[in-house]
Amino acid sequence: MYRIGFDIGGTNVAAGIVDESLAVTERITRRFEKQAYPGALAETVAEMTRMLCQQAGLSQPPAAIGVAVPGSIDPAAERVLNAYNLGLHDVPLRAEVGAHFPQIPVFLANDADAAALAELYGGAFRDAKCAVLFTLGTGVGGGVIVGGKLWRGGMGHGVELGHMALDIGGARCTCGMRGCIETRCAATALIHAAREALAEGERGLLFKKTDGDAAKVDAKLVVDCARAGDAGASAIFARFVDALGSAVVSVIHLLDPEVIAIGGGVSLAGEFLFAPLRENVREKCFFSEFARIVPARFGNDAGIVGAAMLERDAKIN
Repeated sequence: MYRIGFDIGGTNVAAGIVDESLAVTERITRRFEKQAYPGALAETVAEMTRMLCQQAGLSQPPAAIGVAVPGSIDPAAERVLNAYNLGLHDVPLRAEVGAHFPQIPVFLANDADAAALAELYGGAFRDAKCAVLFTLGTGVGGGVIVGGKLWRGGMGHGVELGHMALDIGGARCTCGMRGCIETRCAATALIHAAREALAEGERGLLFKKTDGDAAKVDAKLVVDCARAGDAGASAIFARFVDALGSAVVSVIHLLDPEVIAIGGGVSLAGEFLFAPLRENVREKCFFSEFARIVPARFGNDAGIVGAAMLERDAKIN
């Protein structure tokens, strides 16, 4: 038995075949930005599903298709209510995908919820009663485990940790508000800060690596330059860690979780991120003992694996 999971990102759609051991046995990625026309995302999902099955040489259809989207989902998990980075608003995505595969169950979830589910079944949250996942990518997502189960919120909408207020009166977020966690802690926050520094005359390693072309800046470059000891990049990264520490400690004060896992591309910085982050949280935390802060185990596969597990989770819960 196998399932197919989709992780819809701000710029790419990643999909994979997931087996019973939670291993991703086949995967493909396709660039996809804001929906060009109604049904475009569902068509992409359908085409990639067929490509995966053909690539793997499978004659039997998948047991289920799971789709994880960076946005809020209605309580019945039928519609994408708002996915600002994709331009999706009140889209019946489950039905649109299901129309392409009427014999295959289709499941829909917030991407960070799906990633948290993957960590619960086989990653950093195994045996945890309360845990929180932050995913740092184009935006900031959050998934919460309460009572050893994925918590979808009191009204079933899930949680939007990335849109909690962190910087009152700060930068405008994609959701329309100002100062959301996402504006300070997403990978894009590193990019924006570096581009601003270049515009203001920064002439350090960031300038040398890009020839002064702000369009060449990405989050990995900022991290790499900071790791190399560049003063400008180090200052940007330190502000990023400080903001992320404030976001993490606020969640610790609210939920007192056993584990905080950090996923997404920025987490690939490893201990260069986690060591100062733990110290930042320790300095700010009310509790003398607090959650372990660890990398998400599934990394960039978390959304794919979690989306594929939505069908299994529905059967159990």
